[in-house]
Amino acid sequence: MVKAVLFDFWGTLAENGTRSPTREAQKIVRARMHYREFIVPFEEAFFTTKWATQEEGFRAVFERFNLVPHPIALEKLVGLWNKNKLLATLYPDTEEVLKTLKEKGFKLGLLSNTDNFSVDFVLDKFKLRDYFDVVVLSYDVGMLKTNPEMFKIALEKLDIKPEEAIMVGDSLETDIPGAKAAGVEAILVDRRGMREYTPKVSELKGILEIIK
Repeated sequence: MVKAVLFDFWGTLAENGTRSPTREAQKIVRARMHYREFIVPFEEAFFTTKWATQEEGFRAVFERFNLVPHPIALEKLVGLWNKNKLLATLYPDTEEVLKTLKEKGFKLGLLSNTDNFSVDFVLDKFKLRDYFDVVVLSYDVGMLKTNPEMFKIALEKLDIKPEEAIMVGDSLETDIPGAKAAGVEAILVDRRGMREYTPKVSELKGILEIIK
C-alpha cells in the first residue's frame, strides 16, 4: 500500500526559467561528450556541496572536467543560473496534485539534485514547503539521487518502508535509478512522449489515477 509520494523538482513540479539549463551549461563549459556522460559528473561537482558563491561552484565543474574556466564563461554560467531560477514557473497542475495528495492522507517528500541557490528560492517564492513532510536536497546531504542512500534518508524521515513509497520524476538518468536501487517504484513524467518507460504519465495529475 502506497503511503508516501516522493517528487523530483525541476521538470516534474517546476519548469525551468530557461530551456534545459544543464544542456546550455555543457555548451558554455565546452565539455565535448554526450549529454548522458556530462550530466551526472556536472551534478556531482556542483550539486553536492554548499558553495559560498555560484562562481566557486562552477569553478569546481570546470575542474571536474579538467578544463580551465574562462572569466566570461563563469559570468555566462552565473547569468544562466540566475535567469533560470528567477523565471521558473510551476506546472499548471502542480499545486492541485500536491493538495489532492495531502488531502488524501499521503506523506509527501521532495528529493532534488540542486545547488544551494536555486530550489530553495523557488520553493519559498511559490510557498510550496507546507506541502512536504520532508525535503532532501543534494547539496545538503552531499549526494545525488542516483545514490539510493538519498532515498533512504527520505524514507527514514517519513518513517515508511521502500515498498510504501513511489517516486515521481522526469529523468531516466537521475530520478529512476536511485529509486529502483532503494526498492522504491517510480513513475516517469514524460510530457513530450519521447521516453520509453512503464509506468509513465504525460502530465503530473496522471499519477493520481496510478496511485489510486
